[in-house]
Amino acid sequence: MGPIAIRDRLRQPVECLIKVDDAEIDALYPYLREVQVTMSRRAATTASLVFDSVRLEDGRWSVQDAGVFKDWKRIRIDALFGDAAAEVMRGYIKEVRCEYPEDMSASRVTVNAQDESLALDREHVRDTLSTADEPATDREIVEKIARDNQLQSDADAGLTNASLEVDGTWVRLLRDRAEANGYEFYVRAGKLYFHAPRLDQDPAPEPIRVYAGAATNCLRFAAQYDGHKPDVVAVTRAAEGGAGEPDDEEHYKPNLKLLGRVAADSASQGLKPFVWRMPAPSGGTADEAHARAQAKANENAWKVSAEGELDGAIYGHVLLTHALVVVDGAGETYGGTYYVDEVQHRFSTDGYREGFKLLRNATGDDGAAGLASPIAALFA
Repeated sequence: MGPIAIRDRLRQPVECLIKVDDAEIDALYPYLREVQVTMSRRAATTASLVFDSVRLEDGRWSVQDAGVFKDWKRIRIDALFGDAAAEVMRGYIKEVRCEYPEDMSASRVTVNAQDESLALDREHVRDTLSTADEPATDREIVEKIARDNQLQSDADAGLTNASLEVDGTWVRLLRDRAEANGYEFYVRAGKLYFHAPRLDQDPAPEPIRVYAGAATNCLRFAAQYDGHKPDVVAVTRAAEGGAGEPDDEEHYKPNLKLLGRVAADSASQGLKPFVWRMPAPSGGTADEAHARAQAKANENAWKVSAEGELDGAIYGHVLLTHALVVVDGAGETYGGTYYVDEVQHRFSTDGYREGFKLLRNATGDDGAAGLASPIAALFA
């Protein structure tokens, strides 16, 4: 696609680097119109590559007949900042769509890809993974799945399963086990991740800078506070033996680290807690039912959200989900550390753009923005 033009001295040229089966697609870059990679905490990372395609003198077409894009070939997309490459996604080609409209000059080829979790979603498995005699933790199960599929793993211990069977794809099982534990499941850069939200990690190396003069890297930013989310999840347990009065309610409060000085809850507004009563969560054990209820309480705590778009050439990094990032310049209430919920990377003739959605369970600048590299340092 070639370097994006430099508008000012803070901007670094950015290129989109694409490899299929470890070979760069040099001959096809001239036809490339747009690359879009979509990341989410709740879904697999996907990519869409759109090419113009022209009919050659011998009747073949420039893109679809080049022998490059075929289902299940490995694909990797990097952002190249000068000489430094940063991985955006890797995975497999899932689908190739060719369009031949009435106007031949508008012919297009769209290549759709998905991260490496796609390989975990193509085989129906029936197996017993854990029994009362030989119980297995979720981490042990995840590590075995990863090994069997040539992936590394990074997994928290999770629950111990007295009885667990799989009757479906590995992806379906992993998503269910992640929900049972209140964990996140995703595959990135050859590694299967299965863990609770990690809010103690270091933030991304560069803050999102709003209204920072020449150092501004955020093209737009908006934040909102949804106060009509429950503070507490209440679960009423059925009476033992299935008869009589139900047992007392069990209350679950968020237990994640606060990303800010003031918890985003009713108490901070001088109100009584907003309690949401839910049916007893499903689960094979009491521990699993507890974990599912706790996960719901933690998810409800994300009352502060933000969305916007970065100029990736100025930002100079690939923003990733499941990570922390500092917002600088949004004020005392909405500035500070956020958790990255979604990112949409877009390479086009307009440059490299990174659309984002962020989450927070608190308000108040936590000092992280002030600790980030000061704007003045950029001009030192």
